[in-house]
Amino acid sequence: MENVIDELGAYTPLVIATVKALLVLVVGWTMAGFVGSFVRKQVNKHKRIDKTLGNFAATVATWAIRIMVLLAVLNLFGIEATSVVAVLGAATLAIGLALQGTLADLAAGIMLVVFRPYRLGQYVDISGTSGTVTEIALFFTELTTPQNVQIIVPNGQAWGSIITNYSAHDTRRLDLVFGIDYADSADTAMQIILDNARADDRVMSEPEPWARVTNLGDSSVDITARLWTSTDDFWNVKFELTKAIKEDFDAQGISIPFPHQVNVEPKKTG
Repeated sequence: MENVIDELGAYTPLVIATVKALLVLVVGWTMAGFVGSFVRKQVNKHKRIDKTLGNFAATVATWAIRIMVLLAVLNLFGIEATSVVAVLGAATLAIGLALQGTLADLAAGIMLVVFRPYRLGQYVDISGTSGTVTEIALFFTELTTPQNVQIIVPNGQAWGSIITNYSAHDTRRLDLVFGIDYADSADTAMQIILDNARADDRVMSEPEPWARVTNLGDSSVDITARLWTSTDDFWNVKFELTKAIKEDFDAQGISIPFPHQVNVEPKKTG
């Protein structure tokens, strides 16, 4: 009986350390999440500071606390933080070689936050991948396509590729191309286009709407209209103005050529 008690007593310090470690982990992880949320809210309070920076700062603060919590847990088991740092320092080269892609993504994430080629909520194209920016994390950028599909782009790839930001400016130029029949009046068609553009309050008067014959195709005279509108109204103006102009073309006898299929009956022989 005494041997059993002695054996149990030998495990008591380990049990106590384990319980303490669990408490430290639970409290520390909870505190890390709370601090991260607090930092995000405080940074995002300022209108001049982009939300991207708030999310990035929150992530850094959260992981800084989590690392300290892990070091405290190791200390409870008799592993000193200085020893851990020394081991990590000796293994820096190996870790760097093994995680060079990850470290590159981290460095690129910092560059993206500092120089901000895109921000949360903007519609961008990153190396042929398009979507709305929903998150810029330490290692990746999350995009959501118009079809509500999630796309994860490593920050290293994002920073090292061509970025097209469709939402960077408040205004955009809208180009509309219409093909009319050669027998129809190009001047009438251009006037219809301009009248519809000027009647739409979302189309800017400066720069002035512009319409010209830009191409003589095989079966149509192509007229291009160039209009300026706000970035937020771009797609609605495109769709609604195209419909309105088409209806006015129909009302005023302007036809839009389209391929016709003619069925020819084979000649009877004999």
